Amino acid sequence: MKKIYDHLSYKLSKEITVKYTTSFAIGIRFLSEELRNPIYAIYGFVRVADEIVDSFHGFDKEQLLNDFEKDCYKAIDDGISTNPVLHAYQEVVRKFGIERELITLFIRSMRMDLGKKKYTEQEYKDYILGSAEVVGLMCLRVFLNGDEKEYQRLKPSAMALGSAFQKINFLRDLKADVRDLGRVYFPNIDISSWNEEVKKDVEADIQKDFDFGFEGIKQLPKESRFGVYLAYIYYTRLFKKVKNTPAHVILEERLRIPDPKKYALFFQSYVRHQVNIL
Repeated sequence: MKKIYDHLSYKLSKEITVKYTTSFAIGIRFLSEELRNPIYAIYGFVRVADEIVDSFHGFDKEQLLNDFEKDCYKAIDDGISTNPVLHAYQEVVRKFGIERELITLFIRSMRMDLGKKKYTEQEYKDYILGSAEVVGLMCLRVFLNGDEKEYQRLKPSAMALGSAFQKINFLRDLKADVRDLGRVYFPNIDISSWNEEVKKDVEADIQKDFDFGFEGIKQLPKESRFGVYLAYIYYTRLFKKVKNTPAHVILEERLRIPDPKKYALFFQSYVRHQVNIL
């Protein structure tokens, strides 16, 4: 009964999403039903790769990532995998025409995390491209379901939105990245001189991506628009909290939006959407 296995594979990806990210999990619930499983599958794939490089300490991370990449491509070629996360993901890749180049760029960025500690301007751009922008493009492939003309038109804004989300994550996770993992993603920044001026420069760069990304959200099909808008709203609030937090505090604690405030925020957004404010 392969249908049972198919169902369980998507269910596992959904469970991974729910366990790791409340905000995205809620956003996905507001996509149209036929879009939810494909986006869960994309997140499950991305999350497992990220966990390999970020938290599988004491194991050969490089070998694990190499095996994961090899198994991913084999799953796509074969149309099946005994790894449930890769099984669900390969089906989405094949159904929606997600380019292998996007997967290769994503894995390249994950591989950079294995040894990179400081990033040049170009390395930073390459990392953002692979870790965030291409994930936005994978999702856009699903949202547009084969409409190549619309995909090319909305591609830049989808990439900008993914970039904004990732850069906000960098600010939110600055303490863990620097103190625990020894990474400094922002280029040409000596963390010992991290201050309000440097922080404001980073925030200005994020705001440009954010603004451009929002224009793309407004042009998405109605089946996906509100779910993506919710993710945008969450990151808007998180970004506001980052901007209102002193630079030295960001180095000492991880910023977050408590779950009750998230739910209130999403309810307000739903009301705004219902009266066509979006």
